Amino acid sequence: MATKAAVSISVAASITAASSSSSKFVINTPHRFLCLKRLSSFSSFSASALAIKCTSISNCSPNKSARSMEGFTTRTRASAQPLENANELIASVETFIFDCDGVIWKGDKLIDGVPETLDMLRSKGKRLVFVTNNSTKSRKQYGKKFETLGLNVNEEEIFASSFAAAAYLKSINFPKDKKVYVIGEDGILKELELAGFQYLGGPEDGGKKIELKPGFLMEHDKDVGAVVVGFDRYFNYYKVQYGTLCIRENPGCLFIATNRDAVTHLTDAQEWAGGGSMVGAICGSTQREPLVVGKPSTFMMDYLANKFGILKSQICMVGDRLDTDILFGQNGGCKTLLVLSGVTSLSMLQSPSNSIQPDFYTNKISDFLSIKAATL
Repeated sequence: MATKAAVSISVAASITAASSSSSKFVINTPHRFLCLKRLSSFSSFSASALAIKCTSISNCSPNKSARSMEGFTTRTRASAQPLENANELIASVETFIFDCDGVIWKGDKLIDGVPETLDMLRSKGKRLVFVTNNSTKSRKQYGKKFETLGLNVNEEEIFASSFAAAAYLKSINFPKDKKVYVIGEDGILKELELAGFQYLGGPEDGGKKIELKPGFLMEHDKDVGAVVVGFDRYFNYYKVQYGTLCIRENPGCLFIATNRDAVTHLTDAQEWAGGGSMVGAICGSTQREPLVVGKPSTFMMDYLANKFGILKSQICMVGDRLDTDILFGQNGGCKTLLVLSGVTSLSMLQSPSNSIQPDFYTNKISDFLSIKAATL
């Protein structure tokens, strides 16, 4: 039986099929992340009451029923405990979901002890799933990266936010005669193609420029029914304007974000601006909030729980970010383990201003080996 986040609100949203440029998809909520519910149909891009779950990024607690806006209350979680008994955690969990960047690798460098840890968990019969908000690669491309790093990971065990964007469009029966404009990289294009959707944009628009001369009007494709925004190293003003025109002027056009991560690990030397910076630009120009399909939205959690038939209370989410990985696990009603090998430091976790507390924390996933795991 699926559990829900402790703090969630239901809001009604409508898509206005007006032809004027003021047509907008309005979601009246201040909350940053959207947890998406599967929709049975989405014909003609018009829905008078599209129900969407929105979850606050703070004060979330697993295994509690959702509260409505009327009864909105906050709840403080107990402080995270250091992982001192790996035996107990491993024994209580059937499936481990791992974030990738900052947990399995940094940039193109494998984090110490990862192969041995994954082998140990597999030997104990644990299911391993890898979920990443990085949309630059498709599942197949991530499979090749795992292989290059010497890890034996099946493509079916990988869930990237590029795949989540295509899966979401399929879940709402996005019309095949409509197109998707992509502000992002090759991973999104490949997943859209595999799902049978028409698309334009992507890296090839990275070299396009706008000559701003008097009277210039930029044309855009009126058949674009969704704009998908992910991390994009070829981000430019052309893409901002094109995506903005589609969202503001095409009736019912969806604004979908693969994630809103502030930073990412492009190399192991430092943190780099993440996909949230690209999404933020489109938010600013359209005055719209996106539908977020990556972490901490529960869309991917619901998808893989259904796919594998996983009981969420038997899942442990392992990640290095509080506002994506840990909140993702908490929103899904899972156990959560923070590793300090990526974005979040111990001082950040223990800061009085931080309200997102995992169940446990440890330095890196290979601590499963040093904190002696019992043979099951």
